[in-house]
Amino acid sequence: MFFVERLEGMLANGKKLPLTSNVIVDQAAALELIDELRHAIPEEVQAARRINAEGERILERASQEADRIIARANEQAAFLIDEQGLTEAAEAESRRIIADADADALETRRGADEYAAEVLLGLETEVSRVLGQIERGIDALHVRDEPEAPAQEADEEPAEPVAG
Repeated sequence: MFFVERLEGMLANGKKLPLTSNVIVDQAAALELIDELRHAIPEEVQAARRINAEGERILERASQEADRIIARANEQAAFLIDEQGLTEAAEAESRRIIADADADALETRRGADEYAAEVLLGLETEVSRVLGQIERGIDALHVRDEPEAPAQEADEEPAEPVAG
């Protein structure tokens, strides 16, 4: 946003051309801003990667917790089998705990993926908007640099050559 605000300020403070909506901006400053923007975009991509990596760490922790829960469930199942002979109940409970852990891991992964997608979509929107502003600025500079041909009124007839 900082770069967008600087570009906006540069355009707002540019010298206006009479009878047009065009402004003159300092080319060196505009090119420097574009260069800074190019360097800033990779930082945003890195931020998105960090977010994705954090999601992976969360998934890993969820997987470890699931493994811990499974181990505890297996211990509990073994106790029930040894003490009460409830083999079927222990297996059902183990399957339920595993399914719960898998569902938790899937939900965590889904949440991390959604967050990363939101960040990347927001970044894409912002970069597209800034790129559009830059392109309009460049187009305005090109239009200004094109020589203007004198416009002839449609109702005017061309002057007849004077014989002489």
